[in-house]
Amino acid sequence: MIIPERSAGILLHITSLPSRFGIGDLGPDAYTFADQLQEAGQRYWQILPLNPTEVGYGNSPYSSHSAFAGNPLLISPDQLVHDGLLQNKDLIHSESFDEARVDFEKVSRFKIRLLHKAYKNFTAEMPDALWKAFVTFQKEQKLWLQDYAHFAAFKKHFQHKSWVEWPEEIKRRQKQALEKLAEQLSDKVEFEMFLQFLFYRQWERLKTYCNKKGIVFFGDMPFYVSHDSADVWSHPHIFKLDAKGRPTAVSGVPPDYFSETGQLWGTPVFDWEKLQEQHFDWWLHRIEHNLQLFGLLRLDHFRAFSAYWEVPAIEETAINGKWVKTPGYALLKLVKEKFEHLPIVAEDLGEIDQPVRDLMHRYDLPGMRVLLFAFGEDLPNSLYAPHNHTQNSIVYTGTHDNNTVRGWYEHEASRSDKRRLRQYSNHYVNIDNVHGVMIWLTYISVAQLAVIPMQDVLGLGKEYIMNKPSTGSGNWEWRLQPNHFTPAHRAELKELAQRYGRWQDAATSQK
Repeated sequence: MIIPERSAGILLHITSLPSRFGIGDLGPDAYTFADQLQEAGQRYWQILPLNPTEVGYGNSPYSSHSAFAGNPLLISPDQLVHDGLLQNKDLIHSESFDEARVDFEKVSRFKIRLLHKAYKNFTAEMPDALWKAFVTFQKEQKLWLQDYAHFAAFKKHFQHKSWVEWPEEIKRRQKQALEKLAEQLSDKVEFEMFLQFLFYRQWERLKTYCNKKGIVFFGDMPFYVSHDSADVWSHPHIFKLDAKGRPTAVSGVPPDYFSETGQLWGTPVFDWEKLQEQHFDWWLHRIEHNLQLFGLLRLDHFRAFSAYWEVPAIEETAINGKWVKTPGYALLKLVKEKFEHLPIVAEDLGEIDQPVRDLMHRYDLPGMRVLLFAFGEDLPNSLYAPHNHTQNSIVYTGTHDNNTVRGWYEHEASRSDKRRLRQYSNHYVNIDNVHGVMIWLTYISVAQLAVIPMQDVLGLGKEYIMNKPSTGSGNWEWRLQPNHFTPAHRAELKELAQRYGRWQDAATSQK
C-alpha cells in the first residue's frame, strides 16, 4: 500500500491561492497555506499539473506545450526580490486584479514584464552563486530543457505558428539549421531556460518547506501531450504522425450514456511499438521527472495504460474510433523496478473494464472513489458508496472536473438522490449542510486517504467550479480569497481527522 497510514488532504491548485499579483504562485501565500494545512491536520496537498498553460488552449494545465516544463506564471515576484533579482519597488503596480478569479491574459502581460526585468538584472549582475546554480540546473535537466527552450523561443520567433508550419529545416530539426537559429536567438533561448530555473528553484523551496511540516505534494500527470508541443517536435518518432508531422490518429473516448458522439480530444496518440523498442525511455523519464516533483502522483486517464480509443485524424467525432491495446504491464514493470514503492494513484473514473482493474491490481495501485457518483439508483452496489470502498483507495467528495457538493445538491441531484443521501447518512440534509455531511462521509470511509476540494471545505456553489469539461472558456480561474479558509474551518477538519484516525500528533503516535 503506497499510502502508509490513514490521512487527509485538500485539493487546491497553485493558481487558486491568494496573491497580490492576480494568480496564485509559489510565494508567501503558498507557505501560509502549508501552515494552514498542518494546522488543519492535513498531510496531503493535491494540485493539478504544473506545466505551462496557454490562453489558446483555454488555460488548461492539461493542454501544454511541454510535459516537463513548469508554468512561468507560478513564479513568485516576492521570491525574486528574495534572490536579489528584483527590488521591492519593482513589485508596486496599479493593476486591478480580481481576487476571486484569474484573468490569465492580464496576469501574463504583467508577470512577463517582471520576468524580463529579473532576467536583465541577472545578466547584468551575474551573481556567482546564482549563476553556478543556473549552470547546474541546465546540466541536471539536459534531457528536456534545451529542446523546450528552443521550441519556446522558436515559436515566438515564428509568430506563434505551430511547429509543422515552421521552415522545413527547423521543423525537421536539421542540426546545422537548428544550431544557427539557436545562436541567432541565443538570448531568447537562455531566457526560456532562466524561467525554468526560477520555477524549479522556487518549487524545491516550497516542497522542502512542506515536507518539513509533514505535508506531501500529490501531483497530477496528463496521459497525452499537445501536438503543438516541444515533446512532439523533438520526439516525432514516438507519435503516430504523417510525413508532414501531422497526426494520423488522435485521442478521445467512445460514445457513451453522456455523449452520442463520444469525445474527440484531438491530441496525437503514441506509437507504442516504437516506444517499446526504445524501452519506454521517454515515458520513464517523464514519470521519474514527476516523481521528483511530488511525493504522490496521479496518472490521469489511467485506463489508456491498458487500452486507448484511437480515432482517425480525418474524423470530426469520436464515433469511428477503435480500442488499441497499450503495453502498460511492460511499462509499469520498468517503473516498479526503479521506484519500488510505486507512489502512483490511478485515475480510474468513468467506464473502466476488467483489464484496467487487473492492471491496477497487479501493481497494487489505489483508485478513486467520488461520493458525488454514489447516490444513484444503484447505491447498494455502487463502487463509490462508502460501504463498498477499499482500504487501498482515495476518497473524494468531488474532483476539479465535477460540480461542487453544494452545486450538485442544488442543481443536479434528483429528489431520489437527495432521499438516498439522507437515508444513507442518517442526517437531515439541506443545501447549507450537505458539504459537511459529505466531508464526514469521506472521513469515515475505510479508504486510506480522504481528499476534499477547497470549494467543498467552504461549502461553495456551482459558480465556483474549477473546470466544466467540454467548455472552452471560463475554466481554471477560481481563486481562494484571503481569510476565507478560516481558523474555524481548520479546527473542524483537524477534529474530524483526529476522530476518524486520519491524524495523530507526533507525541501520540509514539505511545
